[in-house]
Amino acid sequence: GPSTSTATTTKPVAQPLSYAEYIVQSKSNAAAASHKNAASKPPRSEGAEVTGVRQSERTSVSPTTGKCETVQDLAKEPQVKTSKGTQEAGTGQKSESGISLGPKPVGSGSSIIVSPRQRGNPILKFVRSVPWEFGDVVPDYVLGQTTCALFLSLRYHNLNPNYIHDRLKQLGHTFTLRVLLVQVDVVSKDQSLHNIKLLRQSCNVSDQCRSTHFPEEAGRYLETYKSYEKKPADMLKEQVEKDYLSKVTDCLTTVKSINKTDAITLLSAFSSVEGIISASKEDLVLCPGLGPQKAKRLFDVLHKPFLKSKTKDS
Repeated sequence: GPSTSTATTTKPVAQPLSYAEYIVQSKSNAAAASHKNAASKPPRSEGAEVTGVRQSERTSVSPTTGKCETVQDLAKEPQVKTSKGTQEAGTGQKSESGISLGPKPVGSGSSIIVSPRQRGNPILKFVRSVPWEFGDVVPDYVLGQTTCALFLSLRYHNLNPNYIHDRLKQLGHTFTLRVLLVQVDVVSKDQSLHNIKLLRQSCNVSDQCRSTHFPEEAGRYLETYKSYEKKPADMLKEQVEKDYLSKVTDCLTTVKSINKTDAITLLSAFSSVEGIISASKEDLVLCPGLGPQKAKRLFDVLHKPFLKSKTKDS
């Protein structure tokens, strides 16, 4: 009796399913899962709207290219803009806001800017050491930001005397240094000198008037002004040493036919400038290499007055 009831209450051990039972059970589980999903889904119209919203979130139309871009493309777009902005910053031609820095001022480059009205002028053939180019400028030649040049032929000036005055009025105060290149192409020498003198007085360019007889000389003027545009003033001055011998030599060689060897000989013989001035003409002749002519010229320079006395005849 008791053993029978105990055997009845114990749970039976699960037996493995056969292949046929496994197929039936898997089909029934799949049908139950599909029925459950259908019951939990919203109505069909609402599902279409949700699907449309998700699709619109995933894709968008680019305003620049007009093409559809996915979320991955939009995620890559800031990196492309950043690299483009870095490239623009590296070139230095545009600022961060995209505004152009503007053109360089006229005359700031290494070339001479030539007005188109000077096309065919023989001067341009002899401007070789400095580059030049045509440009829309008021003067004939722009040699720098503060320097310009005007070209004038004396023969043309005789026919049109008001031409140069009108050109100077057009310049105004735009250039600090204004150079007037005057080509002397008239036969009469006295007439050319008179015309140049009148130009200096009337145009007020006495310090900047350069008269030339040949186009080669005028070309060298333009080259020199441009090449020394940004050079310091010390480059234009003669370099003189500061020691006593160099100063005395530089002073004595200003006398005609006295060279550096003669200056050293004079210092060796008379020890100082005061001794040279106190020496007589005969003492100067005794110095080797001087001779009577050099000695007389040096003696006259050291003892005669610089200005000649006025006579009654003069």
